[in-house]
Amino acid sequence: MRRARLGPRPLPLHLMSAGAVWMSSHLAFAMSRNGSLSWRPELARNAAGLQENLRNVSPESFARALDREIMARSEAMLRGLERYRRHPYRRAAKEPPALWRRGSSRLLDYGPRAGAPLLAVPSLINKAYVLDLLPRASLLRYLSKAGIRPLLVDWGEPGEAERGFGLDDYILGRLEAAATAAAEKTGRKVAVLGYCMGGLLAVALAQRRPDLVASLILLATPWDFHAERVEQARLLGQLAEPLVHSLAGLGVVPVDVLQTFFLANDPLSAARKFINLAALAPGSAAERRFVALEDWVNDGMPLALDVAAETLGPWYGDNTPGQGRWCVAGRPVLPEEVGAPSLVLVPRHDKIVPPLSAAAIADHLIDATRIDPPLGHIGMVVGHRAPKAVWEPMTAWLKEHVA
Repeated sequence: MRRARLGPRPLPLHLMSAGAVWMSSHLAFAMSRNGSLSWRPELARNAAGLQENLRNVSPESFARALDREIMARSEAMLRGLERYRRHPYRRAAKEPPALWRRGSSRLLDYGPRAGAPLLAVPSLINKAYVLDLLPRASLLRYLSKAGIRPLLVDWGEPGEAERGFGLDDYILGRLEAAATAAAEKTGRKVAVLGYCMGGLLAVALAQRRPDLVASLILLATPWDFHAERVEQARLLGQLAEPLVHSLAGLGVVPVDVLQTFFLANDPLSAARKFINLAALAPGSAAERRFVALEDWVNDGMPLALDVAAETLGPWYGDNTPGQGRWCVAGRPVLPEEVGAPSLVLVPRHDKIVPPLSAAAIADHLIDATRIDPPLGHIGMVVGHRAPKAVWEPMTAWLKEHVA
């Protein structure tokens, strides 16, 4: 199926100020000369050495060099943005049939019918198709060809009913119902795969319903939110309450607000990725993969307001999962109560979920195997090295533990 080529993509709102972050370099230069970088502890440790290196540097000559570098990076970023906006790729993948529906949520069946069922649980924030991004970058289709039957939970955008949902509604009313339907229609327990935020929901499911869950796979799933970068996590937690309060009239947190919120973890990431795009060969497979992934990033879903209130502040600010204080239906979610064999994948170069945060859950699960692929948060599911580093060992483990 092909779609007609459309006009240029609009510029996502959260990218419009990305280049402006570099302008803070002038302020940082002035502060580095007196050793004052206290707002970034990891940089403050190097401030003394930086101060010594800059002692004999003329502020005027450094400022001119800094301006040239800012201009060069800004121009490269704009070239990358324009290539992205005008790229002809548009997603046209044919969706598999729905095995189950409730409200805005569906369970998409990737087959084969005789394969052992795997319930794939994505985040509530981004759309589910990152696990089926492109024909050659699809974890779910890879698993299907290997004889596993992936069943993808597609949460759908919050409708009238879902706008009032909290996490209990999604876990008890949607995820458990989808897992029940999968087990009934396939006649067996299901393996459960949770990606990022979806991994926390998958842990809750595995603890609550051992009668449905045969095994558990967690991909880049945060658990101990204060294991590293604790200052950033607490800052995000402090920002959450006024953010949620200000959006009370909408009933949801819009996509651009969510993206801007999480961009605070790494303000320069948006600029860097478009600079990298500008360096890719035009028409290459790498360029097409970048565009498909960026379309997915900008095709996110709003988050029900109560879900945001239950996660952004308590998870990031108070570390309730890591402290054993996150509850579903009044019961603490405790990985040490999950008896199913588990596979925990911790990407070593994850900039979204700190590796120590994701690794922490492996220490609590009763029967856990851990793999640390040399990839990033998204690269582990769609990158060109993902098949060898993640998909193959995951498939081998699944075939041993799916029954």
